[in-house]
Amino acid sequence: MPSIRDVAAMAGVSYQTVSRVLNESPRVRPETRQHVLDVIDRLGYRPNRAARALNLGRAGAVTVLTSDTVLYGYARVLQGIEEAARVEGLPVGIRVIESDGAAEVRAAAEYVGDASAGGVIVVAFDPAGAAVLRALAPEVPAVAATEAGGLSGVDRRMIYLDERPAAREATRHLLGLGHATVHHVAIPSETGTMGRQAGWRDALEEAGVPVPSVVTAGWDVASAYRAGCELAADRAVTAILCGNDDIALAVRRALHEAGRDVPGDVSIVGFDDVPGCAYWTPALTTVRMNFEGLGRACVAAVVAEITGEPQPLISLEEPQLVIRESSGAPVL
Repeated sequence: MPSIRDVAAMAGVSYQTVSRVLNESPRVRPETRQHVLDVIDRLGYRPNRAARALNLGRAGAVTVLTSDTVLYGYARVLQGIEEAARVEGLPVGIRVIESDGAAEVRAAAEYVGDASAGGVIVVAFDPAGAAVLRALAPEVPAVAATEAGGLSGVDRRMIYLDERPAAREATRHLLGLGHATVHHVAIPSETGTMGRQAGWRDALEEAGVPVPSVVTAGWDVASAYRAGCELAADRAVTAILCGNDDIALAVRRALHEAGRDVPGDVSIVGFDDVPGCAYWTPALTTVRMNFEGLGRACVAAVVAEITGEPQPLISLEEPQLVIRESSGAPVL
């Protein structure tokens, strides 16, 4: 009987590509998929599912460690993971990390130390996820979704969306409308690289305009609302880049209560492009992030970890500025 490597040799592709075709992976071009299927048909190849399951090892599963399943970015990463794992025939389990306390971090790391956990994906956008990633035993096959730049001192495959250029573009957009500078309400950062904040600062420094102090908020909208009240009280503030769309919504509320119109008095730009923000009043200018693609890439990487295949080259869609109604020229 022909093997998967026989198919690959005749088709002129890698055996990994043949495997992706067999498992209906979306990461294969349609013309390549059809060519491989034609070769499979000519050779009469039949995949050995039992051998593949053995090759996947550990229980042929994926366990996701995350501190949140509700916030938009986390939820979309989970969606991408589930979709890609389904294509690979892998069940997905989720363990929520309750805090970054030592006992909880140790419990989460021990939970995936057992072979039944399969490959592990850590959503390390926050202190809890980062702490667990660092605490994993070396033999646990794991990859992580992180902020731009990844975590220092961690010898794991880390995959991220490069948000710094997008933040730079968003800030340039506001400056191009005629605003003297742009204020920034920042989300928490675990890596210290703070891609969104760094891109904002890059654009201001390149333009030679004042760089205001960063106003920090937590992941909760209440802290963002308080930050918005602080900025709304300053009549010199005419443009705000928000760390995510939830922050933008809370800042918008604070501006409304202060009698400041958006975008007439203050322009707002968000980050993430959550569902519905195109239908706010005004519709939100924001940066679209491909979190689902990030989740799918994590699955491809962790499958390579548990099969011993070479790590795939990851090419993610760049974050994209989406211009809508909430940004406009300042009223002089």
